[in-house]
Amino acid sequence: MFRTAYFGPQGTFTEQATRILVDTDDAAELVPMDTVPQALDAVRAGAVQRACVPVENSVEGAVPATLDGLADGQPLVALAEAVLPVRFSVLTRPGCTKPRTVASHPHALAQVREWLATELPEAELIAASSTAAAAVAVRDGQYDAAVTAPVAAEHYPLSLFAENVADVADARTRFLLVSQPGELPAPTGADRTSLAAVAADRVGSLAELLNELMLRGINLTRIESRPTKGRLGEYRFFLDIAGHIAEQRVGDAFAALRRRCADVRFLGSYPRADRLPADVPETASDADFDAAAEWLAAVRRGELA
Repeated sequence: MFRTAYFGPQGTFTEQATRILVDTDDAAELVPMDTVPQALDAVRAGAVQRACVPVENSVEGAVPATLDGLADGQPLVALAEAVLPVRFSVLTRPGCTKPRTVASHPHALAQVREWLATELPEAELIAASSTAAAAVAVRDGQYDAAVTAPVAAEHYPLSLFAENVADVADARTRFLLVSQPGELPAPTGADRTSLAAVAADRVGSLAELLNELMLRGINLTRIESRPTKGRLGEYRFFLDIAGHIAEQRVGDAFAALRRRCADVRFLGSYPRADRLPADVPETASDADFDAAAEWLAAVRRGELA
């Protein structure tokens, strides 16, 4: 049985993303986990083959638990990504017409703050470990309402109070499907590569890191920083770039970063969810790198001056 863990319980946006990224008709078992670290550790332990976890939201930014979980422990690599529009449902206990308590994950509450202030101004807002955990709490009678992913209505006997709720109309969340290191997805021409790098603690080190990408015509699509949890003031930078590690310009940049940085961790090369091809400068194609390498080899052999 092919098993995939996901940040649960049942009824989260991560479950919806997992259904997109995993063929659930092919004898696949979806295994909900209470936390992101538990989902990642299940892959490391071999209890599941893959895990789906949220990595960033267009409104609330990066998901720290995912970034930290990928940077620490046995290496894991991303195989695919999914991007979901964020539209919430508000579910209540049957018969509840005026919720006094509303529970959800803090990110979800932040994304419907204006709606709640308008529609339920007197309601007490309560943080839960996930949107689905809030639905479970409502089912168990702890709270009146939960702000959840639409899929939660399939799992819990609750009433629909409101749907398509979102303060930001085009809010999106990106999810990664990760596994233990192995054969990488083949390049498609529309790929993303993720990495984590600890820059040296000296003047200009971050600028040098970014310059290595610029010199090779590599587009940086995201950068985040997180403390390494070691020395105060030491940070790990999480970068997403356009391209695949199999491309020579990307591989060459990785080699340069490995020389410059205190630590570099490869987090995967995988197809972009939007399928947008990388914008590769005319002088940075694999053919250009091959031609340059052949020229250098000829010079070293004494065939060219």
